[in-house]
Amino acid sequence: MSVVADTVGVMRIATWNVNSIRARVDRVTSWLERNDVDVLAMQETKCKDAQFPHLPFEAIGYEVAHTGLSQWNGVAVVSRVGIEDVETAFEAQPGWGEQLATEARALGATCGGVRVWSLYVPNGRTIVDPHYTYKLEWLAALRASAASWVASGTPTMLLGDWNIAPLDEDVWDREFFEGSTHVTAPEREALAAIEATGFTELTRSYTPGEYTYWDYTQLRFPKRQGMRIDLALGSPEVTARVTGARIDREERKGKGASDHAPVVVELADPA
Repeated sequence: MSVVADTVGVMRIATWNVNSIRARVDRVTSWLERNDVDVLAMQETKCKDAQFPHLPFEAIGYEVAHTGLSQWNGVAVVSRVGIEDVETAFEAQPGWGEQLATEARALGATCGGVRVWSLYVPNGRTIVDPHYTYKLEWLAALRASAASWVASGTPTMLLGDWNIAPLDEDVWDREFFEGSTHVTAPEREALAAIEATGFTELTRSYTPGEYTYWDYTQLRFPKRQGMRIDLALGSPEVTARVTGARIDREERKGKGASDHAPVVVELADPA
């Protein structure tokens, strides 16, 4: 049964690192129905394409686009307002591994007139690991594509787990993260360079001081020791339509929760 929007003229687009869609499909589909979401970008689905649980999403009125190559990574977009022109990588997306291969970290689809990219930015591991260099190269390539998307004038959103805390206030203790990834100047500069192409982060002004991720260990969630690393960037055409945003911290609670919370952006219909 399809979900019917309860607010005329509002489109809800969300992002969520689900940390294994097969383990959390019931939780995700229930959340979609309760929150009247039109489009959801998911990261870390942790399954191959053939393993993705299409049927539960289709049963509630959502189309599915997914790319996954193994039990790691994996990104998806589900939409009840259509899915068109699916791409499973952006131009010049760097590869990883002894034999360089493009990982399942980016998926683009046009949904209800908005070009939605679900992005799972490489973690980086440590600042001396080759994965950190890979992360910076990945972000640099994304910046080049972002510039072309802005130039095209297409309403575009870059949604996902960026594995970057843009500001010191986006981590519970800056000193705790000293010398670690996610907070280094090169990572933050790489994100800022993407924004400088014309994208704007859409959620901060509506959710000041809130986090999107809490590690499972050390009671980080009940201690409110989190990070803000799940971001939604919009091109000028999208930014002009934003009417609100929220982080659903409640969805981080309870048995079987992902370590990330969903982030929702509301858009008015185009003028």
